[in-house]
Amino acid sequence: MKKLKKTGIVILVILLVMLLAGWLFVESLKPDYDGDKVLTHLSGNVEVYFDPYGIPHMYAENEEDAFRALGYVHAQDRLWQMELLRRVAPGRLSEVFGRDLLKTDQLFLSLGIDDATTKTLAQYKKDTPFIRLSEAYLDGVNQFVEEGPTPVEFYLTGLDKDPFTMRDILNSVGYMGFSFAMAHKTDPLLTSIRDRLGGEYMRDLEIDSDSSTLGIKNFPPAPKGMPNSIPAMVSEALEKLPIPQFIGSNSWVIAPGKTRKGAVILANDPHIGFAQPSVWYEAHLSTPTYEKYGYHLAGVPFPLLGHDRNLAYGITMFENDDVDFYYEENKPGDSTQYKIPGGWKAFEYITKKIKIKDSETVSFTYKKSIHGPVLNGIAEQVSGESPISMSWIYTKLDNKVMEALYGISHAADMATFQSALKDIHAPGLNIMYGDALGNIAWWATARLYQMPDSTNTKFILNGASGKDEPGDFLDFTENPHAINPPWKYVYSANNQPDSVVGMLYPGYYLPENRARRIVELLESRSDWDREGVAGMITDITSSVNPSIVANLSRLVDVTDLTNEQARELDMLSAWKGDYPLGSIQATEFHRWVYFFLKNTFEDELGPEQFEQFLLTHFHKRLIAPMARKNSSVWWDDITTKGIAETKKDIVHSSFVDAMESLASDLGTVSSNWTWGTVHTLEHGHPIGRVASLRSFFNVGPFPIHGTREVINNMAFNYSADGHYKVNSGPSTRRVIDFSDIENSISILPTGQSGNPFSPYYRNQAALYNQGGFRKMMMNREEIMETAESLITLIPDTDK
Repeated sequence: MKKLKKTGIVILVILLVMLLAGWLFVESLKPDYDGDKVLTHLSGNVEVYFDPYGIPHMYAENEEDAFRALGYVHAQDRLWQMELLRRVAPGRLSEVFGRDLLKTDQLFLSLGIDDATTKTLAQYKKDTPFIRLSEAYLDGVNQFVEEGPTPVEFYLTGLDKDPFTMRDILNSVGYMGFSFAMAHKTDPLLTSIRDRLGGEYMRDLEIDSDSSTLGIKNFPPAPKGMPNSIPAMVSEALEKLPIPQFIGSNSWVIAPGKTRKGAVILANDPHIGFAQPSVWYEAHLSTPTYEKYGYHLAGVPFPLLGHDRNLAYGITMFENDDVDFYYEENKPGDSTQYKIPGGWKAFEYITKKIKIKDSETVSFTYKKSIHGPVLNGIAEQVSGESPISMSWIYTKLDNKVMEALYGISHAADMATFQSALKDIHAPGLNIMYGDALGNIAWWATARLYQMPDSTNTKFILNGASGKDEPGDFLDFTENPHAINPPWKYVYSANNQPDSVVGMLYPGYYLPENRARRIVELLESRSDWDREGVAGMITDITSSVNPSIVANLSRLVDVTDLTNEQARELDMLSAWKGDYPLGSIQATEFHRWVYFFLKNTFEDELGPEQFEQFLLTHFHKRLIAPMARKNSSVWWDDITTKGIAETKKDIVHSSFVDAMESLASDLGTVSSNWTWGTVHTLEHGHPIGRVASLRSFFNVGPFPIHGTREVINNMAFNYSADGHYKVNSGPSTRRVIDFSDIENSISILPTGQSGNPFSPYYRNQAALYNQGGFRKMMMNREEIMETAESLITLIPDTDK
C-alpha cells in the first residue's frame, strides 16, 4: 500500500512538472509588450506604447531609430507571416510544407520575381534614404529573429529562423505585383473558347474594355496547343498558396464642398483574400521630423496605406492588363529554337532547384523566350505542341517601387506625393489622395503601353510575327487621373476608368455595380461626415441585382410553378437588393443566378471549363447584360439535339432548379433559407488546414452580411453546393476625417497580432463582423493615458 502511495505521488509530481513545463513553454511563446529591451544600433531610447488593440505607437528622436523599432515589433507580432511571404517569390514554400507546394514554387520561380530582384539589388546605392531606413527596419527584424521568442509555427514545421535581407523586402513587394493573377485565368481560357467554339460565342462575354470594339474578327488560326490548361495550373498553384492575394478594393475621397464640416474625408477598404493573420500590420511612427500612421505588408518597412495630420492616401487595384501571352513557333526539327521576325533564336534554358521538406531536392528546367518564361513544362498540365510564353511588365522594367513607397510615405504635400507615383510600374494601383488643405485626387499608377489596333490582349498572341508587340509607353500624365474635379469627389471600385487621352486601357475590370452604388450615394447628399461615410463603407445593398431579378422574373412561366415557388418569386421580385443575415431573397437570388449561368454556359464549355469561367472577372461582368439580352447563341442547349432553347427556357428552368435545390439542401421551409446560413467567413491560418488545429489557429467561421460586388464586398465563388464561403473582402476599413484627424477610424478583420497566444490575435473580429470601427489614435497624451503596455527600447552601449 505504501509503495502504491509513493508511486501515485511520483506520478502526480511528474504530471505537475509536465504541466509546469508546458505552461512555461506556452508563456515563452507569447509576445512581450512590456518592459525594457536593448536594441543594437539605436542612437537613443525609443518608447513604444501599445494601445488597447495592440497597435504600436513609436516615439523616437530620428527616423532610423523609429524604423528599427518598427522592425522589432513587426517581427514580434508577424514573424511567421513575414517568413511565408518572403518565401513565395524564390520558390521556397516546399521547404516548409513539403511536396504539396511544389507546383506553387515552380510557378513563382518561373515568373522571375526573384531574378528581377537580383538585378534591382545590383543597381541600389547604399547611401539613399530609402535604403538606410530599410536597413534600419531590418536591424530591428533581425534582432528579434536572433533574440526573440520563436513563434509556435516554427516548432510545428521544424523550420529554423534566418535573418532577413533587402532581397526579402523586394520579393515581398514583387509578390504583391503578381497577386492579381486574373490574366492567367482569363486569356488562355478565352483563347480556348474562341478556338473551339468560334468568334460568335465571344460576343456576349463582355471581355472588351471598349464595348464598341469587339475585337473578335480576323483571328489567325491558332497553333496547336493547350491554352485551357494554363488557368487550371495557375488556379491549382494559387489555391494552395498560404498567403492572401490582392483582389480589388473601394475608395473614395470627398472634397470640402460636400462635407458637413468643410474638410476632406477619405474612405478606403482594400479587398484582399481573407487569412489569419490578416494582411495589414498597423503602426504609428513619430519623430521630430516625420510622422505616419501606416498599414504595412509583412516584411516591408514603408506603408502602402497611411495618413498624418497633413495628408492621407489609400489604394485600390487598377486591374489593368500588364501580362500578355504569346504562342512561340518552334523551328521545324529543332525545339531549342523559336521564330522571331527575320529568323530564329535559341531559347534560354533556366534551371532552378527546389528544396522539399523531408525529401530530396528537385531540379527543374524551363525555357524562356524574348517575351518571357515558356509555361509548357513548368507544370505537367501545360503541354501541347506550341510553346506559350508569358510577358509580364513587372520583370521587364527597372523596379523603383520601393523608392515610390518611400516617396509617398514621406511626401509633405500633393506635389511631392504625385511626383513619387510615376515610379510604380507594377502592379497597377489606383492611388487615392486627400489632404488638410482641401485637395482630393486619384491617379492610376502603372506603366501603360500601347498595342497595335488589331491586337486584342485578352487572347494568346502571335509571338513569331512581330505584329503583336507592345508599342510606346504612355507618359505618366496620360494615365487616368482626376485632381480636384468640379463634382467634388473621386472614387475607384476596380471599374473601367475614363480616359484622359481618348483611349481606353485594356484590363480585367469588375462590373460597375460597386462604382454605381458609390456614385449614387455620394450624389445623394452634400453634408457628409465621419459617421455617414462609416455607414457607406459598410453598405450591403446592390443597385444592380434588383434589375437583374426584374429582367429574369418576367420570363418565368408562373403557371408551371408550385404555389410555394410562385410565392417565392413574388417576394424575390419585391426585393431591394440588400444582404442582411436574415435575408431569404439574397439566398434565392444567388442560387438562381448560379443556375442561370450553369444552364447557359456549361453545355458549351463543359464542367471543367465552366468552373474556370466562374473564377474570372468577366463572368461577373456579363450577368447583368445577359439578363437584359433577348438573343444569344449561348441560350441554345447543344446537348438537346433538334431543340433550340430560348432565353425564356433557360431562365424558367434555372428558377425551378434553384427552388428545388434550396428545398433539397436547406429544407422545404423557406424561412430556413437565410443568407447567414449559406454565406460564412472563416479566416484560415496555414496550420489551420490540419483539422485538429483548425479551431486554435483559424478565426471563425461566422455568418456574415454583405455579398460580392456591393460596397461591403464579401466575395465568394459560385459552387454547386450553394454554400458561399467568403474568400476575400475588406482587409481594413478606414475613414480619415481631416476635420477631426485624431478621431479617424478603422478596423482589421481579426486582430493586430499573428501570434495565436497574443491577446490581439482575434480581438477585433466581432467588431469587424458587426461593421464597427475603432479609433486610430495619434494624440500622444491620449495614447500614453490609454496604453495597455509600454516597451522602452534602449541602445546597446556595449556595441
